Amino acid sequence: MAERERRKTRPFGAVFVPRTRILERDGIDRALTRIAHEVVEANEGLDDVAVIGLQTGGVPLARVLTDKLRTIEGVEVPTGVLDVAMYRDDIGLRPVLPEAITDVPFDLTGTNVILVDDVLFTGRTIRAALDALTDFGRPRTVQLAVMVDRGHRELPIRPDYVGKNIPTRRDEVVDVSLEAVELGEMRR
Repeated sequence: MAERERRKTRPFGAVFVPRTRILERDGIDRALTRIAHEVVEANEGLDDVAVIGLQTGGVPLARVLTDKLRTIEGVEVPTGVLDVAMYRDDIGLRPVLPEAITDVPFDLTGTNVILVDDVLFTGRTIRAALDALTDFGRPRTVQLAVMVDRGHRELPIRPDYVGKNIPTRRDEVVDVSLEAVELGEMRR
């Protein structure tokens, strides 16, 4: 859960207390390397591929993924950043936090977009992202890459590329950074 959500989501001002460390830095790096190779294979190269990181947790992962794609194929992949707060279907049920930037400085029409997020949970953030992407063109395909798929889907959304599947309880919290993936809970 990103810091801005922690500050404004109930219980307000709660602190993430990790219980279990699922992945260390090198495990995250290996997962992103594997995902990068899978992206190249699935798209038969990187022609017409663009990477979009979701604010806030998907952005650092998208940057590392883009670096790995450049290393593998030797080409620059267009990269953008998307904040989906105003596209969510649960406005009124949770805080709207449009304080992160959206920066997609290229037309998505005809591209194969790799949408990157840290944790896939209910699928509602991804649904909002699909709506938001249409403001930037009509991609040929949208593929989803996540570091953690924790289950509990409320919408028929599934990732194309997964770093790690982690079965969780609904009340648990998964925290992803470039340093570690941790499972824990929020406490006041």
